[in-house]
Amino acid sequence: MREIWTDENRFRKWLQVELAACVAWNKLGKIPATDLRNIKRKAKFSIGRINTIEKEVDHDVVAFLTAVGERVGSSSRYIHLGLTSADIVDTALGLLLREAGQIILGGLNGLHRTLKKQAIKYKKTIMAGRTHGVHAEPTTLGFKFLVYAQQASQNITRMKRAVEGISVGKFSGAVGTYSNVPPQLEVLACKELMLEASPISTQVIQRDRHAEYITTLAVIAGCIEQIALEIRGLQKTEIAEVEEPFKKGQKGSSAMPHKRNPITCERICGLARLVRGYALTALENIALWHERDISHSSTERVIFPDATTLVDYMLVKMTQIIQDLTVYPKNMLRNLDGSGGLIFSQRVLLALVGKGMSRDGAYSIVQSAAMKARFSDTSFRVRIEGDSKVRKLLSTKEISGLFDIRYFLRNMPAVYHRMGVG
Repeated sequence: MREIWTDENRFRKWLQVELAACVAWNKLGKIPATDLRNIKRKAKFSIGRINTIEKEVDHDVVAFLTAVGERVGSSSRYIHLGLTSADIVDTALGLLLREAGQIILGGLNGLHRTLKKQAIKYKKTIMAGRTHGVHAEPTTLGFKFLVYAQQASQNITRMKRAVEGISVGKFSGAVGTYSNVPPQLEVLACKELMLEASPISTQVIQRDRHAEYITTLAVIAGCIEQIALEIRGLQKTEIAEVEEPFKKGQKGSSAMPHKRNPITCERICGLARLVRGYALTALENIALWHERDISHSSTERVIFPDATTLVDYMLVKMTQIIQDLTVYPKNMLRNLDGSGGLIFSQRVLLALVGKGMSRDGAYSIVQSAAMKARFSDTSFRVRIEGDSKVRKLLSTKEISGLFDIRYFLRNMPAVYHRMGVG
């Protein structure tokens, strides 16, 4: 990803765009074949020379064209013919973002595969489900991974759409009205670059495309952050159900040798905030003065390289974390048992309702038993078994069946099948 955003690659894309325009002009009979061959053969650039010229002219595209023109010679009069700077910069940006998007898609596919693999591995690893941070009903670690795998799949679809949306070019001149270039040139030049021609534009390609691209990255970052936050929560000392990888020789604290901190997950959560900030900037870049201004330009020099690089990094790191995650199934069962059977409250409620008791009446009995059991030595099950109203409706065998943890997992195979996971 870093190589995509180097000055070398940026100027290479600019040159690629200028050459595509020259090829198109040749096909339209404007540039003689000999001049086109000369341009293709000699059109090169030196970053040092571009920088030197820019110090004088204070315009990066002019500096680039001057540096290239010095090498090409008289045929350079055909380079940038009828075009404006944004024709080159915006079209090249489409190439750069498409290139970066392919790397992001590769990372998403890798994360998706890893999540599916772990969903299968931990399909039957039972743990407490938590809502509001409080024990709810049981789930499995594999089910969590399956949820995240679906999000990764949706993000692949989103990213493909965003890459497709940004893969457009523009060769329509100063305010987009084709005053000095025919519309056919745009079609031919974009075909040369394997881009779609922008249906209509002003001096710039409208920034809603770019905002969609960056907000998609923000959604991806948010989904990665969600996984990281879950791992951080489950790594707390009093929970200790999973732990991000801790390599040999790693130190957790300068002061406390016992520490094994979820530092990479914390780093991911922090970086997601940055990407969301870049999404806000991209949204604000949509509104430009009239046919264009350059208030967006300065920000885009930061947000596109940074956002794509950060998301690429987050994908790589999260894939590694999921792949090498330390899992403590015994602690999961210990934590489940620690609630004293409260996780079975809805089963008892529904069983009483099924025997004809009103829902409010059943809820009152179950809630009372649960609240009394929370901080006492008498478990929820014992209190239910000792309730006379419950014993009138449910036998000992029926009550015992209500506290079978396998009940909660009976429909998980159907969900796995729906998701296409074994």
